[in-house]
Amino acid sequence: MARISGVTIPNEKQILFSLQYVYGIGHKSAEDILKQAKVEVTVRTKDLTDDEISRIQEVINTTLTVEGELHRIVTGNIKRLKDIK
Repeated sequence: MARISGVTIPNEKQILFSLQYVYGIGHKSAEDILKQAKVEVTVRTKDLTDDEISRIQEVINTTLTVEGELHRIVTGNIKRLKDIK
């Protein structure tokens, strides 16, 4: 099982759809990530090499805010808006 940004993504799905299990990555973002990492969109997650997974992880780390950090930002924004009513 592949882990990307601390999330275990499904093995049997195409990588384009598996990446969308990570909070903060949608369809368009997943396409952009795979294009930058030079990974085929239709390859299954279980068929990825360690090098491809590391390239995908590197692109995510450098270009996007995902998972825990994104949760903190959204929660902080909601709290701030509640405070100012």
